[in-house]
Amino acid sequence: MDRSPALLLLLALGLCCPGIHGQSLEMKVRSPKDITQLRVGQRLELEGQTDKNSGAFWIHQDKSGTLHFIVFISSVSRTTFSRDQRTSPRFEASKHNSIYLLVVKSFTPQDEGNYFCMMNFNQMLFFSPGQPAFLPAATTPGPTTPGYTTQCGITEKDSCQKTSDPDRRMQEDLEYFCLIFLWVPLAGLCLLLLQLLATTIVLCR
Repeated sequence: MDRSPALLLLLALGLCCPGIHGQSLEMKVRSPKDITQLRVGQRLELEGQTDKNSGAFWIHQDKSGTLHFIVFISSVSRTTFSRDQRTSPRFEASKHNSIYLLVVKSFTPQDEGNYFCMMNFNQMLFFSPGQPAFLPAATTPGPTTPGYTTQCGITEKDSCQKTSDPDRRMQEDLEYFCLIFLWVPLAGLCLLLLQLLATTIVLCR
């Protein structure tokens, strides 16, 4: 889809200059098929309809806003693509009564954008509303949140979490101190009593 400076200038004049629009000619663009779920490689068909028989241009506005000339279809169904070519490897064009048909043979991401049908009638430019044609937005799965890991390399739900919990660590420290300062002396006292008891028994004999 090469740019046509002359055609773009005419279109710009039609958009910007008051009085160049006319109300006696109505142009419509539609797709005979549902294009809400376009796929790469799909055949895209667009129809531009008007009540006049003066030939029509097809123009593509890409996602960056740049306009590209596609084809001119004359009133006798003669097609002229960019560089004055009669055919195009990417597009087909034809005319049936008051309908100007444009076909994108195999839709690609570079074909996304808005499509306009334009007509020059009585030295005035008339153009249709844009027909958007876009591929569905790609959906990606949401990021998963892994479980937090401790220094032991396992999830916090595992037993290693016990050593990282401040309250549990304090409780374990208290138990350890109780073991040292209470149970160890108590055990020593018991041993001492046993020794005294044994000595008393020996002396009494």
